[in-house]
Amino acid sequence: MRFHVAALPHTHTTTAFLSCAYTAKVINFCRMMKDRGHTVFLYGGEQNEAPCDEHIVCVSEEDRLRHLNGGSFVAASFDYSLPFWQNANNRIIEGIKARAQQQDFICVIGGYAQKQIADALPHMMTVEFGVGYGGTFSKYRVFESYAWMHTCYGAATMGNPHDADGSWWDAVIPGYLDPNLFPFREKKDDYFMFIGRLVERKGFRIAADVAFDLDTRLVVCGEGDPPVGCDYRGVVGPEERGRLLAGAKAVFVPTIYVEPFGNVNIEAQACGTPVITTDWGAFTETVIDGVTGYRCRTFGEFKRAAEKAQDLNPHVIREHAIQRYSLPVIGKKYEEYFERLLTLWDKGWYEGCAFKG
Repeated sequence: MRFHVAALPHTHTTTAFLSCAYTAKVINFCRMMKDRGHTVFLYGGEQNEAPCDEHIVCVSEEDRLRHLNGGSFVAASFDYSLPFWQNANNRIIEGIKARAQQQDFICVIGGYAQKQIADALPHMMTVEFGVGYGGTFSKYRVFESYAWMHTCYGAATMGNPHDADGSWWDAVIPGYLDPNLFPFREKKDDYFMFIGRLVERKGFRIAADVAFDLDTRLVVCGEGDPPVGCDYRGVVGPEERGRLLAGAKAVFVPTIYVEPFGNVNIEAQACGTPVITTDWGAFTETVIDGVTGYRCRTFGEFKRAAEKAQDLNPHVIREHAIQRYSLPVIGKKYEEYFERLLTLWDKGWYEGCAFKG
């Protein structure tokens, strides 16, 4: 199979940008497809470390930095009406046109910001291959969790859930990780951790309040204003991220909104570290309560979860993460999904049916 993968134009597909969940997804998707013997064309900025057959530069570094305007790439605008997005999309379109063959796939990760690409190439299948956002447009979508797929289905009915129909060509494939980036440690240090965007809806103040109440240390990493009294480390790179996750007694992921997936959750588990989360969204699929972590609904439950986290088995936690979310496991799921889409060039739904009626 052949894949044309459109990266986000305001990041680079390098380890320096792995704190962007979607850029990490692009890098690892390219790696999985290359590892399985497929052809990958990657369209993005000037720098790249993702495995691919050809890296096509569609955004100059000057334009990328101008778009960020001195700000962080984490907070970059996805306003597809901006010339920055339109110019990047047009260059991707021209690049795909020059290389496309019949039955190639276009893979996008920016939602409506990259719809322009699909509109310009209607004869090709455009797949939103990592939907953890709202406002999807494609006929072919891979959601990060069943919770998020159903949330999007419900939202599309304008408030009447009885009008919600499923789509045969959607799928759910969870997030994925390279275990080599997340070292295992059985013996933990004496701190808890929160890592992520420091916005209220990510629930970082819940972690801070629990740590304060227990009079214990909380290491906080991420973009934004940290709570008073924590051990704030700023935005950390992949090596430091893995080291801190592996050493924590538990990692708080108390997202208040319906979490589409939450990569930090499985990254912590891959280090053998239990997670403490809210009890909705993707966590209902990724956290085995009382085994790989705890799902909570009250402050008291969060506090008791922190006190009991050290009783959970780090080996069991890591094994669960590796068996479910490592690149070889997820790569096979993606391959099977795209093989299903290929049947649309033939019998589609009726593939394998012998009925001639």
